[in-house]
Amino acid sequence: MESVREIDVKFRQLQDTDFEVRSIDSGLNESQLSHPGWHNAKYLIAGIWFGVLLVKSEVISWFRIQEMFRLQSFHMYGVIGTAILVGMISILLIKRFKIKTIHGEHIDLRPRKFHKGNVYGSLLFGFGWAMTGACPGPLYAQIGSGVLVIIVTVLSALAGTWVYGRMRHRLPH
Repeated sequence: MESVREIDVKFRQLQDTDFEVRSIDSGLNESQLSHPGWHNAKYLIAGIWFGVLLVKSEVISWFRIQEMFRLQSFHMYGVIGTAILVGMISILLIKRFKIKTIHGEHIDLRPRKFHKGNVYGSLLFGFGWAMTGACPGPLYAQIGSGVLVIIVTVLSALAGTWVYGRMRHRLPH
């Protein structure tokens, strides 16, 4: 019996003539290993730790986000700049030392082509971030800290993801 992934690949091969779509949809590294359900507890712990970090650094604060978009404070730019710098150094080290995952799998980092959809997507993301005061990472930390109105934003983000998934084949990739 074929797995869902194999069926999806065959369907995409029949449907898509633009091979760039598959590379956009694929992750950086797709593990071939399977683990028991409790094995994912480490991700829950890491997510909780990340949420506490977001709360303590005030990056989930609507007021901090508004200060950033109004160019009134350096706080958020410093946090984002630090994250970019850490990411750049991490990727440099992964490439230079051919670092593998904790399970010994090779990390495949492929270059991506820039296209105008990146600009449209970035603008849409930025407008949504400015309007709601939330980007996808801290949404759950905001809910956990008691800002329950963000549930509307979470539901909107899920609806937008669903709509994109349904319309992806009609969009210019």
